[in-house]
Amino acid sequence: MTVNKDLLIEIGTEELPPKALQRMSDAFARGVAEGLTDAGLKIGHVQSYATPRRLAVLIDDVPSAQPDRDIERKGPSLKAAYDGEGKPTKAVEGFARSCGVSVEELEQQETDKGTWLVFKATEKGQPVSELVTGIVNQSLAKLPIPKRMRWGDNDAEFVRPVHWVVMMHGKDVIAGDVLGVSSTKKTRGHRFHANKEITLSSAGEYADKLKSKGFVIAHLDERKQSIHDQVITTAKKLGGVAVVDDGLLAEVTALNEWPVAVAGEFEKEYLSVPAEALIKTMQDNQKYFPVVDKNNELKNFFITISNIDSKSPEKVKAGNERVIRPRLADAKFFWEQDQKQPLESFRKQLDKVIFQEKLGSVGDKTNRVAVLAEEIAGQLGANVVNVRRAVELSKCDLMTDMVGEFAALQGVMGKRYAQVGGEADDVATALDEQYMPRGAKDDTPSTTTGQILAISDKLDTLVGIFAIGQKPTGEKDPYALRRASLGILRTIIERELDLDLQQLIGTSAELFADKVDADSSKDEVFEFMLERLRAYYHDREIPVDVFDAVSALKPSRPLDFDKRIIAVTAFRALPEAESLSAANKRVGNILKKAELGDASVVNAGLFELQQEETLYNELEKLKSKTEPMFDSGDYETALRELSALRKPVDDFFDHVMVMTDNIDVRNNRIALLNKMSTLFMRAADLSRLHQS
Repeated sequence: MTVNKDLLIEIGTEELPPKALQRMSDAFARGVAEGLTDAGLKIGHVQSYATPRRLAVLIDDVPSAQPDRDIERKGPSLKAAYDGEGKPTKAVEGFARSCGVSVEELEQQETDKGTWLVFKATEKGQPVSELVTGIVNQSLAKLPIPKRMRWGDNDAEFVRPVHWVVMMHGKDVIAGDVLGVSSTKKTRGHRFHANKEITLSSAGEYADKLKSKGFVIAHLDERKQSIHDQVITTAKKLGGVAVVDDGLLAEVTALNEWPVAVAGEFEKEYLSVPAEALIKTMQDNQKYFPVVDKNNELKNFFITISNIDSKSPEKVKAGNERVIRPRLADAKFFWEQDQKQPLESFRKQLDKVIFQEKLGSVGDKTNRVAVLAEEIAGQLGANVVNVRRAVELSKCDLMTDMVGEFAALQGVMGKRYAQVGGEADDVATALDEQYMPRGAKDDTPSTTTGQILAISDKLDTLVGIFAIGQKPTGEKDPYALRRASLGILRTIIERELDLDLQQLIGTSAELFADKVDADSSKDEVFEFMLERLRAYYHDREIPVDVFDAVSALKPSRPLDFDKRIIAVTAFRALPEAESLSAANKRVGNILKKAELGDASVVNAGLFELQQEETLYNELEKLKSKTEPMFDSGDYETALRELSALRKPVDDFFDHVMVMTDNIDVRNNRIALLNKMSTLFMRAADLSRLHQS
């Protein structure tokens, strides 16, 4: 009898890579669950667990065996199964042999095409205990691990050495070898608080027993919430607010099994260094959470997460304070040293730094960006002098000691050094904003100078890398061109910049003339960027057919593209939309087959039916009304006006035969439909909208 029980799998290891822990945990749980499902087992809730020293999954209601399965295989027809003397042919003997039975054991099955020999049997379901080991090994082999290793004289390979394996179905141990380690019912506790084996009575008690006996919070999200709450509470006690970065929180969660928050302090003299530098060294180098006051000014406190509940927390505090001081002293030294010369003095060094072997130095790139940025500034009516100055200083901070130590501060430190050097506010701000948006949730540049610099710098990289044939392939995108494209598009759309992308790509391509031929890749760059818009609008939950309707026209101005998207989305919600999009699809098919030629002009004298004349008159009226709207980019209003065509268009198709024998009348009707299609095409190809 099949019995449902909880299934527990735990792989105990040396410390796993913290930044990969969540991804590995999710993939392992998914792999085990899919393996069981593929084996025909109906399973319950899947719960993953992950700590620095273990990956685990607990699945509810896993049957003790696969269900029995009826097998039916069709063999040769009865006629082909026996020869003239009634003896079995080689074909039927081979079929019976492949089924593991004799010819006599095959059954006959009547069909409307005759009688056939078939093999029927019931396959006994395998016990889950015989399936799990293979499923676990297969799941581990598929984990997203960049580098695998061997340990001892073991042939098994994994990201870290494996020390123990737990496989239990209810109270029963599932015997098996995983990565060279035999399974048991014994897990292990915290490396310091409970460095011992913990015997499990059943799979379901796993998390609770680890927590109560082993000082291990196995659930990753529970551990993350505990850290978050402790950090927030500790910061309040210090009279401040914790700076909780999501990436750091995830990493610290993956580094601890029994997290305990400990506050530390450093000398106030270090607060003379820009807060960004201090925060970066605390977060990146020490994995500390900085503390700010109610005005968001950095305080001389930090919060660290210890993996032990120490009996002498003051020693943990003192140890962390001792470690952070040299880091802060370095940051203070770099800040003071870099200011001994003006930011622009670093400019000459950029000529010796290679941007890309075929595309020249960072200095060459800066010169190209300057020309492109001035072109954009002219189009937008921006302050060309400030834009030029921002470009000249844009990469200078790369040569400073501070950015040399903390690469993630590029742009941030440029802004700080420009501010102390007396540069214009928007110039200084632009040095930081050139890298925006740094992530999917990051803002786009707020200043016009920053927007122009960000667009120019990213576009230069895009066009140049495409020109040397190193565009992204699959998941490989070493120059982050997908992110750069989306950054350009977001900046243009969200900051409402009326720029022609195709024209800017062309200008950028010309600037590479002394390095490479970039002209041949212009169209490819444009298409690549349009495809990034697909992802952008997908994230904004714009229907795919709306995007397809607009992109079919390939508008080269992203802001104009966005206006069309908004308009078609609104049109799609109108009651007239379905009928008109169907009509546009029908018209499109007619026009594809027709050769317009003389049929490009409508002759009202050739109308034979009232419906033709009505449609024509309505089109003429709406054309004069909507064309100024289209010209000004007011697509939404124009399409709403055109929705009035629903009735005359429906009446036309209900009463008028387009492909009549009279060639002149036929061409005139085609011209009338072309006139309608052309009007709608001012906004989008509505034939691509899906009908419900």
